[in-house]
Amino acid sequence: MTETPRSRRERPAKPALSREGIVAAAVAVLRAEGLRKVTMRRLAQELDTGPASLYVYVRNTDELHAAVLDELLGTVGSAPSGGGWRERLERVLTDCTRMLLDHPDLARSALTARPSGPHYLNLIETLLALLAEGGVPRDRAAWGVDLLLQHATATAAEHAGEKSPGDWQALDSALRGASEDTHPHIAASAGELLSGAPEARMSWAFRALIDGIRRTAVPD
Repeated sequence: MTETPRSRRERPAKPALSREGIVAAAVAVLRAEGLRKVTMRRLAQELDTGPASLYVYVRNTDELHAAVLDELLGTVGSAPSGGGWRERLERVLTDCTRMLLDHPDLARSALTARPSGPHYLNLIETLLALLAEGGVPRDRAAWGVDLLLQHATATAAEHAGEKSPGDWQALDSALRGASEDTHPHIAASAGELLSGAPEARMSWAFRALIDGIRRTAVPD
């Protein structure tokens, strides 16, 4: 039996477009298909509209990706309770890094993205408050926040996606096989260069950066 075509007037009305709805759809596509599929054309299909309609709310794909990043930063949360300011600061930065590691393509995009939404502002406020709690001068804290987030983003981007075992084996062999005659420092430090679990190295890096920020004056 042939189904009788329905009048367009009988179809449920499409929800009105909004920036929030577009970003929510973009996050859903990211989680299901990856950042490469988060395009204006793909979202237009998802929202049953034309790509031109989306540009009223989002200027371009870069702004869209920045908005997606801001939305996911909302999952990082505020400063945890318990422990000293250093420990809590490190936990916030670690949570941010792990969020990016869960979305490899976004981690790479975050190196150049410029989020400016409420979740990003909340993260900056949390980091500044923790640094202030530790007695870090305001100018050093302001510059230090940028450095800490750059490291979190670069760490996630570096480890995003799986490296083939051959890549790591080649690096391992190159470092352990370095000649004492031509590369004496590498030959002496090969074990240390390759040592440490990723979590331990990430923790050490954040602690080293925090100590450096506390002790390094901002130039006049």
